[in-house]
Amino acid sequence: MSAPAVTVGPATPATYAAEVLASRGFAALPVVDTGDRLLGVVAEVDLVRDRIRPDPRLHARRDVRDRDHRPAALVAGIMTAPATAVDVADDVADAARLLLERSHRSLPVLQHGRVVGVLSRRDLLGMLLRRDEEVRLDLLGVIEQYTGEPGRFEVGVSDGCAALVRRAGAPSPDPAQEASALTTLARTVPGVVDVRVRDAPVGAPHHEPAGTAGGPR
Repeated sequence: MSAPAVTVGPATPATYAAEVLASRGFAALPVVDTGDRLLGVVAEVDLVRDRIRPDPRLHARRDVRDRDHRPAALVAGIMTAPATAVDVADDVADAARLLLERSHRSLPVLQHGRVVGVLSRRDLLGMLLRRDEEVRLDLLGVIEQYTGEPGRFEVGVSDGCAALVRRAGAPSPDPAQEASALTTLARTVPGVVDVRVRDAPVGAPHHEPAGTAGGPR
């Protein structure tokens, strides 16, 4: 996510919100109260709606009601409420599903009910563009923390595909269950798109992790 979040209040002029969106390249802005609690979202579509008026010279007829229409001057009058949001503890896969299924371009991120950031489609794309070595180091750290066995696993990553192998110690509680747990754990690491857990005999000689120089084979 992007943090801290750029937000506006309900009493913010709509023209100012439009300037922020245009200058910062945002798709939407969270609307918050004085305690940073989410009230709604003001998006590009909210600002464009009813603000580009038809040219009467290009239309044979004009509706009087259209002539008298005045768009809301403040964010409170145009924002979408209630707003869809996610929590900092939510699974990023669930957040991605929300973005895609509801056609949102971004979502406010909450912590203890307060807006702390914004998750956008661009943020998710950035996860997929992480360097393999960066993903490998993160994944190795996660595995060692989970198992409490530093130095006993080798990890290789190539184009987001991870290969894991135990080089020392015994699988716990057994190879199949450990492989399943490691696979599930690995898929939570940003940038991992596929996982393979390989068997290796206990006491096998140490060698360079598969994938560190050209990918898993």
